[in-house]
Amino acid sequence: MAAPFPSREKPKFLQLLFFSFIVLLLASTSATLGAITALLAPEKFDFTEPELKILDGLWQHRFKYNLSRPVNILVLGIDGKPNPKSASPDLFNGRSDTILLARFEPQYKSMTLLSIPRDSQVEIPGYGTGKINEANYWGGSQLAKQVIKNTLNQIDVNRYVRVSSGAFRELVDFLGGVEVYIPQPMSYQDKTQQFKINLAAGWQTINGEQADQFVRFRGDGYGDLGRVQRQQALMEAILARLKDPTILPRVPEMIRILQKYIDTNLSFEEILTLVNFGLNLDPQNLKMVMLPGRLSSEDSDSSYWYIDEQGRDRVMYQYFRLDSTGFTLKTSYEPSAYETLSKDLKIAIQNASGNARGAEKMLNFLADQAFNEVYLASTETTPQLKTQIIVQGGDLGAAKLMQKLLGLGEIKATSTGELGSDLTIRVGEDWIK
Repeated sequence: MAAPFPSREKPKFLQLLFFSFIVLLLASTSATLGAITALLAPEKFDFTEPELKILDGLWQHRFKYNLSRPVNILVLGIDGKPNPKSASPDLFNGRSDTILLARFEPQYKSMTLLSIPRDSQVEIPGYGTGKINEANYWGGSQLAKQVIKNTLNQIDVNRYVRVSSGAFRELVDFLGGVEVYIPQPMSYQDKTQQFKINLAAGWQTINGEQADQFVRFRGDGYGDLGRVQRQQALMEAILARLKDPTILPRVPEMIRILQKYIDTNLSFEEILTLVNFGLNLDPQNLKMVMLPGRLSSEDSDSSYWYIDEQGRDRVMYQYFRLDSTGFTLKTSYEPSAYETLSKDLKIAIQNASGNARGAEKMLNFLADQAFNEVYLASTETTPQLKTQIIVQGGDLGAAKLMQKLLGLGEIKATSTGELGSDLTIRVGEDWIK
């Protein structure tokens, strides 16, 4: 089977430009990405003359860089050394704190980000049973790619990106901080690693160090589940900040600062292809899902995330068009695991309607439909016009069936709803009306 990208040697200038791809992972609007691409000031970078012409002519000849088939890219956030002085390979040899599999789907003009909990229990070839975050430590990007393939129904991993841990700290500081909602006080101290977490609850503008604390906190009882949710919330906060028009003129400076943190085997042409793809990406076609599973018991020797094989197969089927044998489906597929909505779905109700009884009205409606596990969940959000159906458990089909039952609602394919729920319904003003 031919690869979606031809094999090319990685050019030396790649890291200087590569942040445009990292923004692509965070962005869900073509306007932001387009502005960033246009603002890559080529005279300040060590590009060759042909490369300068490609950048200068990107807008006039952008359709030259079209993605012809689906591509899967492994993104690893590496727990490396802070404040590196050079792009040393040692920066990328640690354990992977963040693991994402990004799928770009040109036929359906969609993009999926699969978050894989770092404590997922897997088989690592040559090393036995361990946590998936150890694969990069033992065997670099190649072993990490192999473990992902073996774990996710033999999916092809076409390219990789490794980002050292200092990148997002510097990015958040460069942006002047980002606004996030902290659901509970976060306090923790590790004297051995000289690491301390101290964050108050509520809406806050956090700096780079605090953002690192926010995503690394594990004292909420949810382990990797809460960690992945906060990673997705931070991505959304960074995206919101990147939309600020005062940030765009500073993007070239941002790229120069962050380039030392990036390692990838994507070529210059491949990056432009992905950037062009992002120019046409509808926000509704960006999906974020977490690999289903459960936490190990508290009395076990090691803290593991045990992968739910049935849930994994459903996610790979619905989001990656791949069945349990590794066969790639030829058509789009997004039905539920159920022919009808299971009455045992865990459904959390959050109120964003501006009406004190909005959530209660939704709860009563679903109770009348004989759903057994429907409950109210607190949230801190501004009133919104439209009800959202958040695919917390990863089942797009169940969300579509719920949308049909309610007769309204936008489906939000992220894991930013109520922890532990299958679906989270964030009630909007449309439900009251």
